[in-house]
Amino acid sequence: MARIPLDSINETPKPQRRPSWIKVRNIHDVNDNYRTLKGLMRRKELHTVCEEARCPNIGECWGSGTATFLIMGDICTRSCHFCDVKTGRPLPMDWEEPERVAQAVRAMNLKHVVITSVNRDEREDGGAPIFAACINRIREVQPGCSIEVLIPDFKGSRDALQIVMDARPEILNHNVETVERLFRTIQPQDKYEWAQATLTNAKQMAPDLLTKSGIMVGLGETWDELLATLQDLHSWGVDILTIGQYLQPTRKHWPIERYYTPEEFAQLKQIGLEMGFRWVESGPLVRSSYRADQQVAVLLGNQ
Repeated sequence: MARIPLDSINETPKPQRRPSWIKVRNIHDVNDNYRTLKGLMRRKELHTVCEEARCPNIGECWGSGTATFLIMGDICTRSCHFCDVKTGRPLPMDWEEPERVAQAVRAMNLKHVVITSVNRDEREDGGAPIFAACINRIREVQPGCSIEVLIPDFKGSRDALQIVMDARPEILNHNVETVERLFRTIQPQDKYEWAQATLTNAKQMAPDLLTKSGIMVGLGETWDELLATLQDLHSWGVDILTIGQYLQPTRKHWPIERYYTPEEFAQLKQIGLEMGFRWVESGPLVRSSYRADQQVAVLLGNQ
């Protein structure tokens, strides 16, 4: 599990009281769609980032019949301090997984699907061929379904990224997660330059496709650092921006520095739009896949 070393914090902070504007729907208070989707995932031996990352919107999204598929297993080769996905030595690649994902998309009759993955740094290509295979097979079994991929940085590899871009997903997403000063502290195996390379190269390879990135707030960044990061993302060609509150998965993960107010999120949305982003989702419980179907429908005219 991706957690911070105990000796890296001089004094364990007292847990902050969660403010009234952060209300997470009880995942047990759901309708039949939630239970149907959960059963489908288990039968097809699939994982979702909704479960693995303890997404606060799981009740809302699963209740409406949408989810983000997590491919290449549920064990990550990196240990980011905000993330509750397990860290360790991953299992061998499952080359039949794209077929199962595609059949699940068909069974759910999705019009838009999001596919993400753990990091697979033991592979030179980072698992890029699995992303491409998922895209291609979904196109075959569910024509008309738009596809968003939330990819790792592939250590900045242009060749690995090209494999994904050649399959032409509607949206190429890679989250920067935090500001440059905190980047290596929060994500010890990552580099800010790799995020930059991933997003700028994606836009260069396919200028007509949408690019997307997200950042969490409340990790200890300053307001000026946050705005500078948004400006970086815009300069890298990012079309869609998501901004959400960091929520500490357990006490052993990175502590919450502070909670941003709804007014601050509204201000960040306005700033992002004024910078030139084509779409900005900004709110306490916003995560990278939140309302992804609306984004592609509006921006690509698929309504």
